[in-house]
Amino acid sequence: MNTNLKDLPVAEKVRLVEDLWDSIASNQESLPLTSEQRDELDRRLSAYGADGDTGRPASEAVKDIRSRL
Repeated sequence: MNTNLKDLPVAEKVRLVEDLWDSIASNQESLPLTSEQRDELDRRLSAYGADGDTGRPASEAVKDIRSRL
């Protein structure tokens, strides 16, 4: 069976994308970082450490977002 992706229902397309993303995430070593990406990650990690703000629990952030919908 040869199905065209554009003919699939949206729910099936989302499932396929999730499966694809999960397969990429499980094999991150196959996606090497460039030196620029590594430098940016180091810069952001340093800024996070210097800030001292630990943020807030995800449950609070989700509750806040939902209250705005």
